[in-house]
Amino acid sequence: MIGLYVPGSTLVHRAPALAKLGLLAVTIAVITVLQEPWQLAAAVGGVGVLFLAARIPPRMVWRHVVPILWLLAIAVPVQALFAGWTAALMMGGRVAASVALAALFTLTTTVSSVLDACQQLLRPFRRWVDGDRVGLLLALTIRCVPLTAEIVREVIEARRARGATGSLTALAVPVIVRSLQSAEALGEALVARGLDD
Repeated sequence: MIGLYVPGSTLVHRAPALAKLGLLAVTIAVITVLQEPWQLAAAVGGVGVLFLAARIPPRMVWRHVVPILWLLAIAVPVQALFAGWTAALMMGGRVAASVALAALFTLTTTVSSVLDACQQLLRPFRRWVDGDRVGLLLALTIRCVPLTAEIVREVIEARRARGATGSLTALAVPVIVRSLQSAEALGEALVARGLDD
């Protein structure tokens, strides 16, 4: 479930997980406050350059970004009705860039590196905060973004194979059910490993 790491020796792969995590948070925060379309276009271009620098195969990039594009195909027109096309496209670009960055982090960072980074970050607070649990929570949260995108992609493909079209409910219900099933399976796996207290 968590094995999305793509081995590599690029600078993006070799960067410390704590530094990558900090840059991920800062970059997503900056992307969310961009006001001009040209600024967002530059940010999206920067994300593309990072994927090229990490030498992630285009097939992997496509697999992580396309499901979000399907969701944006619904969300952007709805946003356009309420706020106009410029605001809708800015929202769509922000979401796509943020998801792509989270996917890049997941693809270039091992889970053990994320856990080690969280332990290091929380070491001064170990009296009050369990760094192992926070690290695990963070790794699972970051992993769930592409996992949910994969679930959406599979549901869309299944609907297409059956010739189903249209209804948002027909898309949302299977996605929610499959997401809950994945969460339950993950919970059972954590309990089996003694992380239930």
